[in-house]
Amino acid sequence: MSVRIAVSGAAAEAVERLVPQLVSDLVASRLTGGDASLWGADAEDESSKRLGWVQAVSVSRPLIPEIYELRDALRSAGVNHIVLGGMGGSSLAPEVITSTYGVELTVLDSTDPGQVMAALHDRLATTAVVISSKSGSTLETDSQKRIYEQFFTDAGIDPLQRIVIVTDPGSPLDGAAREAGYRVFNADPTVGGRYSALTAFGLVPSGLAGVDLDELLDESEAVMLELAVDHPDNPGLVLAAAIAGTVPLKDKLGIVTDGTHIRGFGDWAEQLIAESTGKLGKGILPVVLDVDSPELSAGLADLQVVRLVGDWDDTKEVADGEIEIAGSLGAQILVWEYATAIAGRLLGINPFDQPDVESAKIATRALIDNPSSPAAPAFVVGDIEVRGTSAVVDGVSDLSGAIDKLVESLPSDGYVAIQAYVDRVAYPELVTLRDAIAKRSGRPVTFGWGPRFLHSTGQFHKGGPAVGVFLQITSAEQADLQIPDRPFTFGQLIRAQADGDASVLADHGRPVLSLTLASPAESLPVIISALG
Repeated sequence: MSVRIAVSGAAAEAVERLVPQLVSDLVASRLTGGDASLWGADAEDESSKRLGWVQAVSVSRPLIPEIYELRDALRSAGVNHIVLGGMGGSSLAPEVITSTYGVELTVLDSTDPGQVMAALHDRLATTAVVISSKSGSTLETDSQKRIYEQFFTDAGIDPLQRIVIVTDPGSPLDGAAREAGYRVFNADPTVGGRYSALTAFGLVPSGLAGVDLDELLDESEAVMLELAVDHPDNPGLVLAAAIAGTVPLKDKLGIVTDGTHIRGFGDWAEQLIAESTGKLGKGILPVVLDVDSPELSAGLADLQVVRLVGDWDDTKEVADGEIEIAGSLGAQILVWEYATAIAGRLLGINPFDQPDVESAKIATRALIDNPSSPAAPAFVVGDIEVRGTSAVVDGVSDLSGAIDKLVESLPSDGYVAIQAYVDRVAYPELVTLRDAIAKRSGRPVTFGWGPRFLHSTGQFHKGGPAVGVFLQITSAEQADLQIPDRPFTFGQLIRAQADGDASVLADHGRPVLSLTLASPAESLPVIISALG
């Protein structure tokens, strides 16, 4: 087997109880055959358009020579630095692929002006940019394309020779890019963004950066037969039952990198699972953890731990109640995609739609089209402006008190989501807030960089179980950058995205605490101190 899974405790009971029924219902073979009826009549129309990923390996093989040919041409022209402008699955998959293969790829999945400017000033003369957008109308990637076009032109470089487009056939971007003369790779339109790791969205930037794509697809192909067969050892069936079938449901999934060679897999799995399952008040919330994260020793009844381990021998002894999984990157990608789709069947939801993502986009657009000054802060602590929903900030005059009220609003089965609309390259230390708040709250804590999380866990925040509380962090740094031929800047865009999402969360009755930092590096110790 190219993937091995070991289960114990409630997960083992779920596998024993559910896998025989999944086998009897021919779920694996029906999914491989593209049977859109697996998720019920209400989901059938959408599902029928979104099952191309099960055949992604064979469909994507012919792309490899084209990608290699372009890579060789770029290298011959002295271009050896690849930047990816993309959001959600179209950026997270290439990030885990290139990181695992030890290949450099600059992933620009932000509208933070500082992060955008840093990318623009990094080896522009030897840079090529991949702009990835399934719909062809993603605001973030359109803005990234526009700014790179301007910077290349100003530097005397023809953008047509340096910008590569990945999009669905017939999208607005597809038509405009071809007309302008850009090199375009079309992805399979029957594959949703979060299931697109093994399509052009995952392969083009990874291959141009230097990944051995044949090896990656060979790894995926090695597990395809196991996933297609209706058998109790099918790893897709086993993993689906283990993560979505416990009774009562352990609806927080702690993903721990513990010995695997795969780098960053938790972030990719997070968007796959959260956006696929978080709807209709249901869902599984992935929580990306380290081996020493507080949640692992907290005895949380609703947390199912899955460890990504190094090799087959590591799965022989499994901690009570945990799941362990080992395998190659290509194989794991396909196993987790199968498992997530099958988990949707077990949960009674459609794993291929995202009904609540659009609300934040609409709110953002409204704020861009009708700009206004930010609401006055409830109070200010040093350089930190504090805002939030009334239940969190009313009657409070210090940061510690506001954090206390946010934590106190947690239900017994709740979680904290930290949303950092900040330059993640310049301020990676903000991630340390995750463990600090987990210790303070005693509950699972997720950490997402904005705006990229809007294309992953953002769906779960609005559509999943209404048990989350939200700590939003934004930056008030002065540097900004105009988006060419748009009446707004990158700074205005990211502020509108943050404010828009906060307003939608508040409209859904979710507690929100928003901290605007003039200097993130200097403010972090202040926040840590307020946590007590």
